[in-house]
Amino acid sequence: MINSSACFQPALGVSILNISPASMSEHELKQKAEQKLQTVTDPVEKLRYTCLRRGAAGIKELGRAFRIMDDNENRTLDMAEFTKGVRDFGVKIKDSEIKDVFDRIDKDKSGTINFDEFLIALRPPMSQARLNLVDKAFQKLDKTGDGVVTVADMEGVYEHRRHPQYISGEKTKEQIFQQFLNNFEIGGHVDGKVSGRNGIWYVAVHYYQVTKEEFVNYYSGISAAIDTDIYFDLMMRNSWKL
Repeated sequence: MINSSACFQPALGVSILNISPASMSEHELKQKAEQKLQTVTDPVEKLRYTCLRRGAAGIKELGRAFRIMDDNENRTLDMAEFTKGVRDFGVKIKDSEIKDVFDRIDKDKSGTINFDEFLIALRPPMSQARLNLVDKAFQKLDKTGDGVVTVADMEGVYEHRRHPQYISGEKTKEQIFQQFLNNFEIGGHVDGKVSGRNGIWYVAVHYYQVTKEEFVNYYSGISAAIDTDIYFDLMMRNSWKL
Protein backbone atom coordinates (compact mmCIF):
# COMPACT_ATOMS: atom_id res chain seq x y z
CA MET A 1 0.00 0.00 0.00
CA ILE A 2 1.24 3.48 -0.82
CA ASN A 3 2.39 5.56 2.13
CA SER A 4 0.21 8.65 1.83
CA SER A 5 2.29 10.51 4.37
CA ALA A 6 5.44 10.35 2.26
CA CYS A 7 6.53 13.46 0.42
CA PHE A 8 6.04 13.32 -3.35
CA GLN A 9 8.69 15.15 -5.32
CA PRO A 10 7.81 16.29 -8.87
CA ALA A 11 10.26 15.32 -11.59
CA LEU A 12 12.95 17.86 -12.41
CA GLY A 13 11.92 20.37 -15.04
CA VAL A 14 8.18 19.78 -14.53
CA SER A 15 6.22 22.61 -12.94
CA ILE A 16 3.59 21.70 -10.39
CA LEU A 17 1.29 23.98 -12.40
CA ASN A 18 1.60 21.61 -15.36
CA ILE A 19 0.05 18.64 -13.62
CA SER A 20 -1.37 16.22 -16.16
CA PRO A 21 -2.51 12.65 -15.45
CA ALA A 22 -1.47 11.63 -18.97
CA SER A 23 2.13 12.76 -18.62
CA MET A 24 4.00 13.23 -15.37
CA SER A 25 1.87 10.99 -13.13
CA GLU A 26 1.92 8.20 -15.72
CA HIS A 27 5.70 8.27 -15.80
CA GLU A 28 5.94 8.33 -12.01
CA LEU A 29 3.46 5.45 -11.78
CA LYS A 30 5.56 3.19 -14.01
CA GLN A 31 8.68 3.99 -12.03
CA LYS A 32 7.03 3.38 -8.67
CA ALA A 33 5.45 0.11 -9.83
CA GLU A 34 8.86 -1.13 -11.01
CA GLN A 35 10.35 -0.29 -7.61
CA LYS A 36 7.52 -1.96 -5.71
CA LEU A 37 7.91 -5.16 -7.71
CA GLN A 38 11.39 -5.53 -6.27
CA THR A 39 10.09 -5.75 -2.69
CA VAL A 40 6.44 -6.87 -2.54
CA THR A 41 5.69 -10.44 -1.54
CA ASP A 42 1.90 -10.54 -1.56
CA PRO A 43 0.77 -12.20 -4.84
CA VAL A 44 -2.14 -9.77 -5.33
CA GLU A 45 0.25 -6.84 -5.03
CA LYS A 46 2.67 -8.51 -7.45
CA LEU A 47 -0.13 -8.79 -9.97
CA ARG A 48 -1.27 -5.23 -9.27
CA TYR A 49 2.17 -3.68 -9.75
CA THR A 50 2.87 -5.78 -12.83
CA CYS A 51 -0.21 -4.15 -14.35
CA LEU A 52 0.70 -0.67 -13.14
CA ARG A 53 4.21 -1.03 -14.54
CA ARG A 54 2.46 -0.65 -17.90
CA GLY A 55 0.75 2.56 -16.76
CA ALA A 56 -2.62 3.55 -15.36
CA ALA A 57 -4.38 1.50 -18.05
CA GLY A 58 -2.46 -1.66 -17.16
CA ILE A 59 -5.33 -3.18 -15.20
CA LYS A 60 -7.61 -2.50 -18.16
CA GLU A 61 -5.14 -4.37 -20.37
CA LEU A 62 -5.26 -7.39 -18.07
CA GLY A 63 -9.06 -7.29 -18.22
CA ARG A 64 -8.85 -7.20 -22.00
CA ALA A 65 -6.61 -10.30 -21.97
CA PHE A 66 -9.17 -12.14 -19.84
CA ARG A 67 -12.05 -11.06 -22.07
CA ILE A 68 -10.28 -12.50 -25.10
CA MET A 69 -10.18 -15.86 -23.29
CA ASP A 70 -13.87 -15.66 -22.33
CA ASP A 71 -15.23 -17.59 -25.31
CA ASN A 72 -18.73 -18.08 -23.87
CA GLU A 73 -18.89 -14.43 -22.70
CA ASN A 74 -20.08 -15.33 -19.20
CA ARG A 75 -17.39 -13.08 -17.65
CA THR A 76 -16.05 -15.86 -15.45
CA LEU A 77 -12.80 -17.79 -15.43
CA ASP A 78 -11.86 -21.15 -13.98
CA MET A 79 -8.47 -21.86 -12.46
CA ALA A 80 -6.88 -23.05 -15.71
CA GLU A 81 -8.09 -20.00 -17.67
CA PHE A 82 -7.02 -17.66 -14.88
CA THR A 83 -3.54 -19.20 -14.72
CA LYS A 84 -3.10 -18.94 -18.49
CA GLY A 85 -4.21 -15.30 -18.46
CA VAL A 86 -1.79 -14.38 -15.69
CA ARG A 87 1.08 -16.20 -17.40
CA ASP A 88 0.31 -14.67 -20.80
CA PHE A 89 0.33 -11.24 -19.20
CA GLY A 90 3.89 -11.81 -18.00
CA VAL A 91 3.36 -11.89 -14.25
CA LYS A 92 6.28 -13.61 -12.52
CA ILE A 93 4.64 -15.47 -9.64
CA LYS A 94 4.57 -19.11 -8.61
CA ASP A 95 1.69 -21.46 -9.39
CA SER A 96 0.96 -21.60 -5.65
CA GLU A 97 0.67 -17.80 -5.58
CA ILE A 98 -1.69 -17.81 -8.55
CA LYS A 99 -3.85 -20.32 -6.69
CA ASP A 100 -3.73 -18.09 -3.61
CA VAL A 101 -5.01 -15.10 -5.62
CA PHE A 102 -7.71 -17.22 -7.23
CA ASP A 103 -8.89 -18.64 -3.89
CA ARG A 104 -9.04 -15.16 -2.35
CA ILE A 105 -11.31 -13.94 -5.14
CA ASP A 106 -13.37 -17.16 -5.29
CA LYS A 107 -15.10 -16.44 -2.00
CA ASP A 108 -18.06 -18.76 -2.65
CA LYS A 109 -15.69 -21.62 -3.57
CA SER A 110 -17.51 -22.23 -6.84
CA GLY A 111 -14.29 -22.93 -8.74
CA THR A 112 -14.77 -19.85 -10.94
CA ILE A 113 -14.24 -16.13 -10.46
CA ASN A 114 -16.00 -13.15 -11.98
CA PHE A 115 -13.20 -11.21 -13.60
CA ASP A 116 -14.95 -7.86 -13.10
CA GLU A 117 -14.82 -8.49 -9.35
CA PHE A 118 -11.21 -9.59 -9.70
CA LEU A 119 -10.25 -6.38 -11.49
CA ILE A 120 -11.96 -4.33 -8.78
CA ALA A 121 -9.97 -6.22 -6.13
CA LEU A 122 -6.82 -5.48 -8.12
CA ARG A 123 -7.56 -1.75 -8.20
CA PRO A 124 -5.08 0.24 -6.05
CA PRO A 125 -6.77 1.57 -2.89
CA MET A 126 -7.61 5.28 -2.68
CA SER A 127 -8.34 7.40 0.37
CA GLN A 128 -11.90 8.66 0.80
CA ALA A 129 -10.71 12.20 0.10
CA ARG A 130 -9.35 11.13 -3.29
CA LEU A 131 -12.43 9.06 -4.11
CA ASN A 132 -14.55 12.12 -3.35
CA LEU A 133 -12.53 14.17 -5.85
CA VAL A 134 -12.85 11.52 -8.56
CA ASP A 135 -16.57 11.29 -7.84
CA LYS A 136 -16.89 15.08 -8.02
CA ALA A 137 -15.18 15.14 -11.42
CA PHE A 138 -17.38 12.34 -12.74
CA GLN A 139 -20.55 14.01 -11.45
CA LYS A 140 -19.58 17.19 -13.24
CA LEU A 141 -19.35 15.21 -16.49
CA ASP A 142 -22.35 12.93 -15.88
CA LYS A 143 -25.05 15.49 -16.61
CA THR A 144 -27.85 12.92 -16.74
CA GLY A 145 -26.79 11.04 -13.62
CA ASP A 146 -26.92 7.64 -15.35
CA GLY A 147 -23.38 6.54 -14.44
CA VAL A 148 -21.83 7.07 -17.88
CA VAL A 149 -20.29 10.09 -19.58
CA THR A 150 -19.89 10.75 -23.27
CA VAL A 151 -16.65 11.49 -25.03
CA ALA A 152 -18.13 14.79 -26.15
CA ASP A 153 -18.86 15.79 -22.54
CA MET A 154 -15.32 14.91 -21.48
CA GLU A 155 -13.75 16.75 -24.40
CA GLY A 156 -15.68 19.89 -23.47
CA VAL A 157 -14.25 19.97 -19.92
CA TYR A 158 -10.85 18.24 -20.06
CA GLU A 159 -8.05 20.76 -19.50
CA HIS A 160 -5.31 20.29 -22.08
CA ARG A 161 -3.60 23.68 -21.86
CA ARG A 162 -1.43 22.74 -18.86
CA HIS A 163 -0.08 19.61 -20.54
CA PRO A 164 3.70 19.95 -21.10
CA GLN A 165 3.49 18.51 -24.62
CA TYR A 166 0.77 21.03 -25.55
CA ILE A 167 2.78 23.89 -24.06
CA SER A 168 5.86 22.83 -26.03
CA GLY A 169 3.85 22.53 -29.24
CA GLU A 170 4.71 18.84 -29.55
CA LYS A 171 1.05 17.79 -29.57
CA THR A 172 -2.28 19.37 -30.44
CA LYS A 173 -5.35 19.58 -28.23
CA GLU A 174 -6.89 16.64 -30.11
CA GLN A 175 -3.77 14.51 -29.69
CA ILE A 176 -3.57 15.25 -25.96
CA PHE A 177 -7.20 14.28 -25.48
CA GLN A 178 -6.81 11.13 -27.59
CA GLN A 179 -3.86 10.18 -25.41
CA PHE A 180 -6.17 10.42 -22.41
CA LEU A 181 -8.91 8.42 -24.15
CA ASN A 182 -6.47 5.59 -24.85
CA ASN A 183 -6.92 4.58 -21.22
CA PHE A 184 -10.56 3.59 -21.79
CA GLU A 185 -12.67 1.31 -23.95
CA ILE A 186 -14.94 3.58 -25.95
CA GLY A 187 -17.71 2.52 -28.25
CA GLY A 188 -16.19 -0.92 -28.58
CA HIS A 189 -12.72 0.48 -29.28
CA VAL A 190 -10.52 -1.29 -26.75
CA ASP A 191 -7.82 1.41 -26.80
CA GLY A 192 -10.22 4.34 -26.80
CA LYS A 193 -9.37 5.35 -30.35
CA VAL A 194 -12.07 7.08 -32.35
CA SER A 195 -10.70 8.06 -35.73
CA GLY A 196 -11.90 10.86 -37.94
CA ARG A 197 -10.69 12.62 -41.05
CA ASN A 198 -7.09 11.79 -41.93
CA GLY A 199 -6.88 9.60 -38.84
CA ILE A 200 -7.28 12.56 -36.46
CA TRP A 201 -9.73 12.17 -33.58
CA TYR A 202 -12.85 14.29 -33.61
CA VAL A 203 -16.25 14.09 -31.94
CA ALA A 204 -18.31 12.51 -34.69
CA VAL A 205 -20.98 11.01 -32.45
CA HIS A 206 -22.14 11.60 -28.89
CA TYR A 207 -22.92 8.04 -27.78
CA TYR A 208 -19.34 6.87 -27.18
CA GLN A 209 -19.22 6.48 -23.41
CA VAL A 210 -16.97 5.94 -20.39
CA THR A 211 -18.46 4.30 -17.30
CA LYS A 212 -17.85 5.48 -13.76
CA GLU A 213 -16.08 2.20 -12.99
CA GLU A 214 -13.60 2.82 -15.83
CA PHE A 215 -13.11 6.40 -14.65
CA VAL A 216 -12.40 5.30 -11.07
CA ASN A 217 -10.13 2.46 -12.25
CA TYR A 218 -8.03 4.90 -14.25
CA TYR A 219 -7.62 7.41 -11.44
CA SER A 220 -6.89 4.69 -8.89
CA GLY A 221 -3.84 3.89 -11.01
CA ILE A 222 -2.85 7.54 -11.23
CA SER A 223 -3.40 7.86 -7.46
CA ALA A 224 -0.89 5.09 -6.82
CA ALA A 225 1.82 7.34 -8.28
CA ILE A 226 0.98 10.32 -6.09
CA ASP A 227 1.85 10.23 -2.41
CA THR A 228 0.29 13.47 -1.19
CA ASP A 229 -3.42 14.27 -1.17
CA ILE A 230 -2.63 17.93 -1.88
CA TYR A 231 -0.89 17.06 -5.14
CA PHE A 232 -3.68 14.68 -6.19
CA ASP A 233 -6.26 17.37 -5.36
CA LEU A 234 -4.43 19.93 -7.51
CA MET A 235 -4.05 17.49 -10.39
CA MET A 236 -7.79 16.70 -10.41
CA ARG A 237 -8.82 20.35 -10.14
CA ASN A 238 -6.48 21.33 -12.96
CA SER A 239 -7.63 18.49 -15.20
CA TRP A 240 -11.38 18.93 -14.79
CA LYS A 241 -11.72 22.59 -13.74
CA LEU A 242 -13.23 21.65 -10.36
